[in-house]
Amino acid sequence: MTRVLDCHVHLYPPAIKADPAGWAAAAGESTWAILATRRRPGGRPVQSWPTADELLRAMDAAEVERAVLQGWYWRTAAACRLHNEFYAACQQAHPDRLAACAALQPAAGPAAVRAELHWARDHGFVGLGELSPHAQGYAAGDPAFAAALAQAGQWGWPVNLHVTDPASRPFPGRVETSGADFRQVAAAFPSTDFILAHWGGLFPLHEPGLFPANVYFDTAASPLLYGPEIWRRFVTAVGADRVLFGSDFPLNLYPRLDREPGLTRFVAEARGAGLSAGELGAVLRENARRWFG
Repeated sequence: MTRVLDCHVHLYPPAIKADPAGWAAAAGESTWAILATRRRPGGRPVQSWPTADELLRAMDAAEVERAVLQGWYWRTAAACRLHNEFYAACQQAHPDRLAACAALQPAAGPAAVRAELHWARDHGFVGLGELSPHAQGYAAGDPAFAAALAQAGQWGWPVNLHVTDPASRPFPGRVETSGADFRQVAAAFPSTDFILAHWGGLFPLHEPGLFPANVYFDTAASPLLYGPEIWRRFVTAVGADRVLFGSDFPLNLYPRLDREPGLTRFVAEARGAGLSAGELGAVLRENARRWFG
Protein backbone atom coordinates (compact mmCIF):
# COMPACT_ATOMS: atom_id res chain seq x y z
CA MET A 1 0.00 0.00 0.00
CA THR A 2 1.28 3.46 -0.93
CA ARG A 3 2.71 5.35 2.00
CA VAL A 4 1.47 8.88 2.52
CA LEU A 5 3.20 12.25 2.78
CA ASP A 6 0.85 15.01 3.94
CA CYS A 7 2.17 18.30 2.59
CA HIS A 8 -0.26 20.63 4.37
CA VAL A 9 -0.83 20.51 8.13
CA HIS A 10 -0.84 23.20 10.79
CA LEU A 11 0.17 23.42 14.43
CA TYR A 12 0.20 26.51 16.62
CA PRO A 13 2.53 27.74 19.37
CA PRO A 14 1.42 27.51 23.00
CA ALA A 15 1.21 31.30 23.27
CA ILE A 16 -1.45 31.33 20.53
CA LYS A 17 -3.35 28.26 21.72
CA ALA A 18 -3.64 29.49 25.32
CA ASP A 19 -5.93 32.39 24.37
CA PRO A 20 -6.40 32.63 20.59
CA ALA A 21 -8.70 35.65 20.60
CA GLY A 22 -6.78 37.53 23.28
CA TRP A 23 -3.45 36.82 21.62
CA ALA A 24 -4.79 37.93 18.23
CA ALA A 25 -6.12 41.19 19.66
CA ALA A 26 -2.80 41.98 21.33
CA ALA A 27 -0.78 40.94 18.27
CA GLY A 28 -2.82 42.86 15.72
CA GLU A 29 -3.98 39.69 13.94
CA SER A 30 -7.63 40.52 13.30
CA THR A 31 -8.18 38.02 10.47
CA TRP A 32 -6.80 35.24 12.61
CA ALA A 33 -9.11 36.25 15.47
CA ILE A 34 -12.14 35.76 13.22
CA LEU A 35 -10.99 32.41 11.88
CA ALA A 36 -9.78 31.05 15.21
CA THR A 37 -13.02 31.70 17.05
CA ARG A 38 -15.52 30.47 14.46
CA ARG A 39 -18.03 27.84 15.57
CA ARG A 40 -20.09 25.36 13.62
CA PRO A 41 -23.89 25.52 13.73
CA GLY A 42 -23.98 23.04 16.62
CA GLY A 43 -21.65 25.20 18.67
CA ARG A 44 -18.44 23.22 18.30
CA PRO A 45 -15.35 25.27 17.40
CA VAL A 46 -14.06 25.04 13.85
CA GLN A 47 -10.42 25.32 14.95
CA SER A 48 -8.79 22.83 17.31
CA TRP A 49 -5.42 22.97 19.01
CA PRO A 50 -3.56 19.64 19.00
CA THR A 51 0.00 19.18 20.15
CA ALA A 52 2.75 17.77 17.96
CA ASP A 53 2.35 14.42 19.72
CA GLU A 54 -1.37 14.41 18.92
CA LEU A 55 -0.56 15.14 15.28
CA LEU A 56 1.85 12.21 15.25
CA ARG A 57 -0.80 9.89 16.70
CA ALA A 58 -3.26 10.99 14.00
CA MET A 59 -0.57 10.35 11.39
CA ASP A 60 0.12 6.88 12.78
CA ALA A 61 -3.58 5.99 12.74
CA ALA A 62 -3.81 6.97 9.05
CA GLU A 63 -0.42 5.51 8.07
CA VAL A 64 0.92 8.93 7.16
CA GLU A 65 4.68 8.62 7.25
CA ARG A 66 5.67 12.27 7.16
CA ALA A 67 3.96 15.67 7.30
CA VAL A 68 4.92 19.18 6.28
CA LEU A 69 3.98 21.95 8.70
CA GLN A 70 2.63 25.00 6.91
CA GLY A 71 2.84 28.41 8.52
CA TRP A 72 0.06 30.94 8.44
CA TYR A 73 -0.56 34.14 6.49
CA TRP A 74 0.08 36.41 9.44
CA ARG A 75 -0.27 40.17 9.19
CA THR A 76 2.81 40.86 11.33
CA ALA A 77 6.43 39.80 11.09
CA ALA A 78 6.45 39.14 14.85
CA ALA A 79 3.74 36.51 14.49
CA CYS A 80 5.69 34.89 11.65
CA ARG A 81 8.80 34.63 13.82
CA LEU A 82 6.81 33.21 16.76
CA HIS A 83 5.34 30.54 14.51
CA ASN A 84 8.67 29.80 12.83
CA GLU A 85 10.46 29.36 16.15
CA PHE A 86 7.79 26.89 17.23
CA TYR A 87 8.14 24.93 13.99
CA ALA A 88 11.91 24.87 14.33
CA ALA A 89 11.44 23.16 17.69
CA CYS A 90 8.91 20.70 16.20
CA GLN A 91 11.33 19.73 13.43
CA GLN A 92 14.18 19.32 15.88
CA ALA A 93 12.08 17.08 18.14
CA HIS A 94 10.72 14.91 15.28
CA PRO A 95 13.14 15.15 12.33
CA ASP A 96 12.02 11.80 10.91
CA ARG A 97 8.32 12.76 10.82
CA LEU A 98 7.96 16.53 10.48
CA ALA A 99 9.32 19.17 8.10
CA ALA A 100 8.28 22.81 8.00
CA CYS A 101 7.62 25.71 5.66
CA ALA A 102 8.31 29.19 6.96
CA ALA A 103 5.76 31.93 7.54
CA LEU A 104 6.80 35.26 6.03
CA GLN A 105 5.45 38.83 5.91
CA PRO A 106 6.94 40.64 2.88
CA ALA A 107 5.35 43.92 4.01
CA ALA A 108 8.08 44.01 6.68
CA GLY A 109 10.49 45.05 3.93
CA PRO A 110 13.40 43.50 2.02
CA ALA A 111 15.93 43.50 4.87
CA ALA A 112 13.55 41.84 7.34
CA VAL A 113 12.45 39.30 4.75
CA ARG A 114 16.03 38.44 3.84
CA ALA A 115 16.93 37.94 7.51
CA GLU A 116 13.92 35.70 8.13
CA LEU A 117 14.65 33.61 5.05
CA HIS A 118 18.21 32.94 6.11
CA TRP A 119 17.13 32.24 9.69
CA ALA A 120 14.64 29.68 8.39
CA ARG A 121 17.20 28.04 6.15
CA ASP A 122 19.69 27.83 9.02
CA HIS A 123 17.00 26.11 11.10
CA GLY A 124 16.21 23.41 8.56
CA PHE A 125 13.07 24.73 6.91
CA VAL A 126 12.16 23.31 3.49
CA GLY A 127 9.87 25.89 1.88
CA LEU A 128 7.66 28.95 2.27
CA GLY A 129 3.99 28.93 3.14
CA GLU A 130 1.18 29.14 3.60
CA LEU A 131 1.42 32.70 2.23
CA SER A 132 -1.37 34.96 0.99
CA PRO A 133 -0.70 38.39 -0.52
CA HIS A 134 -4.43 39.03 -0.47
CA ALA A 135 -4.78 38.36 3.27
CA GLN A 136 -1.41 39.76 4.38
CA GLY A 137 -1.75 43.12 2.69
CA TYR A 138 0.93 43.25 -0.01
CA ALA A 139 0.69 43.21 -3.79
CA ALA A 140 1.59 40.20 -5.89
CA GLY A 141 4.35 42.35 -7.41
CA ASP A 142 5.73 43.59 -4.08
CA PRO A 143 9.58 43.83 -4.32
CA ALA A 144 10.21 42.04 -1.01
CA PHE A 145 7.80 39.26 -2.02
CA ALA A 146 9.56 39.01 -5.37
CA ALA A 147 12.95 38.72 -3.67
CA ALA A 148 11.62 35.96 -1.42
CA LEU A 149 10.24 34.03 -4.39
CA ALA A 150 13.54 34.34 -6.26
CA GLN A 151 15.47 33.12 -3.22
CA ALA A 152 13.10 30.19 -2.78
CA GLY A 153 13.77 29.18 -6.36
CA GLN A 154 17.54 29.31 -5.85
CA TRP A 155 17.25 27.08 -2.78
CA GLY A 156 14.80 24.65 -4.37
CA TRP A 157 12.07 25.63 -1.91
CA PRO A 158 8.43 25.34 -2.98
CA VAL A 159 6.08 28.19 -2.10
CA ASN A 160 2.61 27.29 -0.81
CA LEU A 161 -0.03 29.97 -1.50
CA HIS A 162 -3.51 30.13 -0.03
CA VAL A 163 -6.26 30.11 -2.66
CA THR A 164 -10.00 30.67 -2.27
CA ASP A 165 -12.48 29.27 -4.77
CA PRO A 166 -14.41 32.33 -6.01
CA ALA A 167 -17.55 30.19 -6.18
CA SER A 168 -17.27 28.91 -2.60
CA ARG A 169 -19.81 29.90 0.02
CA PRO A 170 -19.12 32.96 2.18
CA PHE A 171 -17.92 32.55 5.76
CA PRO A 172 -16.42 34.88 8.40
CA GLY A 173 -12.80 35.64 7.57
CA ARG A 174 -13.05 34.52 3.94
CA VAL A 175 -10.33 36.07 1.77
CA GLU A 176 -10.88 36.69 -1.94
CA THR A 177 -7.92 35.67 -4.09
CA SER A 178 -7.07 36.34 -7.72
CA GLY A 179 -6.19 33.64 -10.20
CA ALA A 180 -4.48 36.26 -12.36
CA ASP A 181 -2.14 37.12 -9.49
CA PHE A 182 -1.07 33.49 -9.11
CA ARG A 183 -0.44 33.14 -12.81
CA GLN A 184 1.56 36.38 -12.75
CA VAL A 185 3.96 35.34 -10.00
CA ALA A 186 4.41 31.83 -11.40
CA ALA A 187 5.26 33.20 -14.84
CA ALA A 188 7.62 35.79 -13.36
CA PHE A 189 9.59 33.15 -11.41
CA PRO A 190 9.82 30.06 -13.64
CA SER A 191 12.61 28.57 -11.49
CA THR A 192 10.39 28.62 -8.39
CA ASP A 193 7.77 25.93 -7.78
CA PHE A 194 4.39 27.03 -6.44
CA ILE A 195 1.81 24.89 -4.66
CA LEU A 196 -1.65 26.44 -4.77
CA ALA A 197 -3.61 25.23 -1.76
CA HIS A 198 -7.18 23.89 -1.73
CA TRP A 199 -7.13 22.47 -5.26
CA GLY A 200 -6.00 25.90 -6.45
CA GLY A 201 -9.51 27.23 -5.86
CA LEU A 202 -10.43 25.23 -9.00
CA PHE A 203 -8.90 28.00 -11.10
CA PRO A 204 -7.13 25.47 -13.36
CA LEU A 205 -10.49 23.85 -14.17
CA HIS A 206 -12.07 27.18 -15.08
CA GLU A 207 -8.95 28.48 -16.84
CA PRO A 208 -7.44 25.36 -18.45
CA GLY A 209 -3.95 25.64 -19.83
CA LEU A 210 -3.23 29.04 -18.30
CA PHE A 211 -1.11 27.93 -15.33
CA PRO A 212 2.61 27.40 -16.04
CA ALA A 213 4.30 24.05 -15.48
CA ASN A 214 5.86 25.27 -12.21
CA VAL A 215 2.42 25.41 -10.55
CA TYR A 216 1.14 22.47 -8.48
CA PHE A 217 -1.97 22.01 -6.38
CA ASP A 218 -2.69 20.51 -2.97
CA THR A 219 -5.89 18.95 -1.69
CA ALA A 220 -6.08 20.74 1.68
CA ALA A 221 -9.56 20.93 3.28
CA SER A 222 -11.11 19.14 0.29
CA PRO A 223 -14.08 17.47 2.04
CA LEU A 224 -15.20 20.82 3.45
CA LEU A 225 -15.28 22.25 -0.06
CA TYR A 226 -16.02 19.49 -2.57
CA GLY A 227 -17.33 15.97 -2.91
CA PRO A 228 -15.05 12.96 -3.46
CA GLU A 229 -15.56 13.17 -7.22
CA ILE A 230 -13.12 16.13 -7.27
CA TRP A 231 -10.15 13.74 -7.16
CA ARG A 232 -10.90 12.08 -10.49
CA ARG A 233 -12.11 15.27 -12.11
CA PHE A 234 -9.07 17.34 -11.13
CA VAL A 235 -6.45 14.68 -11.86
CA THR A 236 -7.97 14.11 -15.29
CA ALA A 237 -7.81 17.84 -15.99
CA VAL A 238 -4.29 18.71 -14.79
CA GLY A 239 -2.47 15.38 -14.43
CA ALA A 240 -1.57 13.36 -11.33
CA ASP A 241 2.00 14.70 -11.40
CA ARG A 242 0.75 18.16 -10.36
CA VAL A 243 -1.42 17.19 -7.36
CA LEU A 244 -0.14 16.74 -3.80
CA PHE A 245 -2.03 15.23 -0.88
CA GLY A 246 -2.60 17.78 1.87
CA SER A 247 -5.15 17.57 4.65
CA ASP A 248 -5.24 20.97 6.41
CA PHE A 249 -5.16 19.15 9.76
CA PRO A 250 -6.28 20.07 12.43
CA LEU A 251 -9.43 21.21 10.65
CA ASN A 252 -12.13 18.60 11.16
CA LEU A 253 -12.78 17.61 7.55
CA TYR A 254 -15.87 15.54 8.39
CA PRO A 255 -17.67 17.46 11.16
CA ARG A 256 -20.91 15.51 10.68
CA LEU A 257 -19.10 12.21 11.17
CA ASP A 258 -16.18 12.92 13.52
CA ARG A 259 -16.10 14.85 16.77
CA GLU A 260 -12.34 15.38 16.55
CA PRO A 261 -10.04 16.04 13.58
CA GLY A 262 -8.16 13.12 12.10
CA LEU A 263 -6.50 11.91 8.92
CA THR A 264 -7.79 8.36 8.51
CA ARG A 265 -11.07 9.15 6.78
CA PHE A 266 -9.43 11.58 4.34
CA VAL A 267 -6.70 9.12 3.36
CA ALA A 268 -9.44 6.54 2.79
CA GLU A 269 -11.32 9.01 0.58
CA ALA A 270 -8.21 9.50 -1.55
CA ARG A 271 -7.62 5.75 -1.86
CA GLY A 272 -11.24 5.22 -2.91
CA ALA A 273 -11.41 8.05 -5.43
CA GLY A 274 -10.95 5.89 -8.51
CA LEU A 275 -7.35 6.85 -9.29
CA SER A 276 -5.02 4.30 -10.81
CA ALA A 277 -2.21 2.86 -8.68
CA GLY A 278 0.28 5.10 -10.46
CA GLU A 279 -1.85 8.20 -10.05
CA LEU A 280 -2.49 7.45 -6.39
CA GLY A 281 1.19 6.90 -5.69
CA ALA A 282 2.06 10.22 -7.32
CA VAL A 283 -0.59 12.17 -5.40
CA LEU A 284 -0.14 10.55 -2.00
CA ARG A 285 3.64 10.50 -1.92
CA GLU A 286 5.90 10.77 -4.92
CA ASN A 287 5.15 14.35 -6.00
CA ALA A 288 5.85 15.71 -2.53
CA ARG A 289 9.11 13.78 -2.30
CA ARG A 290 10.61 16.14 -4.90
CA TRP A 291 10.86 18.82 -2.25
CA PHE A 292 10.20 17.27 1.13
CA GLY A 293 12.06 13.92 1.04
